[in-house]
Amino acid sequence: MARERRGTHSISRTGLRVAGDSLDFWAARLADQGLTRGRITTLDGRATLDFEDPEGQRLRLTADQPGEVHPWDRSPVPAAHQIRGLGPITISVPDLAPTEAVLSRVLNMRRTRDYASPDGEGQVHVFEMGDGGPAAELHVAVQPGLPVARQGAGAVHHVAFRTPDVPAIHQWAQRLAEFRIPSSGEVERYYFRSLYFREPGGNLFEIATDGPGFAVDEPLESLGERLSLPPFLESRRQQIEAGLKPLD
Repeated sequence: MARERRGTHSISRTGLRVAGDSLDFWAARLADQGLTRGRITTLDGRATLDFEDPEGQRLRLTADQPGEVHPWDRSPVPAAHQIRGLGPITISVPDLAPTEAVLSRVLNMRRTRDYASPDGEGQVHVFEMGDGGPAAELHVAVQPGLPVARQGAGAVHHVAFRTPDVPAIHQWAQRLAEFRIPSSGEVERYYFRSLYFREPGGNLFEIATDGPGFAVDEPLESLGERLSLPPFLESRRQQIEAGLKPLD
């Protein structure tokens, strides 16, 4: 696949949360791996470190607030420095108003503050959901001067938001219909149930249920040690495995 064309109408950066005193560790680790990275800086009142993976996917380590963590005892990264989870996520749109209407009126997010984009390309507007905080924020960068993005290697296809269970996703499907927002309808993924739609800025959103979860067909303790497939893809295992690059 060709590389992405960067621009607006895109999910432009994926946030990963770490402890506030872990950024020096990660700066050194990323440098040792030869990855493209920026410098540790303060953005939106938090310490951050931007970097890119070998395909050019744009990532940001963000200092997390205190809270419950779940370290993995088999990680090569010390528990104190391990990645805690996703967030915040940044999307780029050319115009705030249509996107804000969907985020606030349909998805019940709250616009809390604004800050200048670190690349000098416009303002970023912070929307919170639930209890807020870096794990529950969507950052909307308004960048009308950028070209329209094109999907490719290094791009992010969609961003997913959690909902507890199947009855809840039924309600979301009904809510989107009431607002006359086209959607995929509910899609059964075996590990969860999904619902997809595009916000007015062109970004693809997913609402996905928490359950039944990835432990539905293997023990939690061994997740990720082998390729698990839902039953409807099991017959294609050989073909799928042949196209995958092994993870070191």
